[in-house]
Amino acid sequence: MTIRVLIADDQAMVREGLRMILDAQDDLEVVAEAGDGQGALRAAAEHRPDVVLMDIRMPGMDGLQATERLLRGGRPGPRVLVLTTFGEDEYLYAAMRAGASGFLLKDSPRATLLHAVRTVADGSALLDPTLTRRLIEEWVRRPVSVTGVPEALRRLTPRELDVFTGMARGRSNAEIAEDLVLSETTVKSHVAHALAKLDLRDRVQAVVLGYECGWIRPGS
Repeated sequence: MTIRVLIADDQAMVREGLRMILDAQDDLEVVAEAGDGQGALRAAAEHRPDVVLMDIRMPGMDGLQATERLLRGGRPGPRVLVLTTFGEDEYLYAAMRAGASGFLLKDSPRATLLHAVRTVADGSALLDPTLTRRLIEEWVRRPVSVTGVPEALRRLTPRELDVFTGMARGRSNAEIAEDLVLSETTVKSHVAHALAKLDLRDRVQAVVLGYECGWIRPGS
């Protein structure tokens, strides 16, 4: 199965470089390019990509606004992989809340780019520890007083809550399975049930919810 990709970046040379890397792969195809957020929305509606590589800083409608509109209402749509630099942490947190499935540094190696596109296309989230830890520590330091399980998480069974806690800390299924002495298959099932009960798109939004409701704290 070929993964269809839309590249949204205001720099033509960046788009060209990304296209060359992606189109050289048998399972990847760049179906469209856009130079701003509005163009990205039009191209996504016309070409129905599986993954959108979305730059944040673009003229007119930026990548953050485009991501919000593209994923508004939780309706099925493409996975958004945000292109970023180290100076844009505040935008990353907003993109997480909007439903972006991953973040990729613009100077990442070719292999990292290819892995990222395939990972989010497969329905998984790409939580790069370097970026995720920095933005969480920096932007979710609000004091929250929590006694017991937050209301937002009370729909979960005790085991689902354990698995959710691991997800919200950015741990993989294998790591959660090891922590809880479960099989990866069982963890995967609990992950799916927890996301469905909480009406979350993917693991990125689980991280956001975990911190925002006070269940997970920076540094924990």
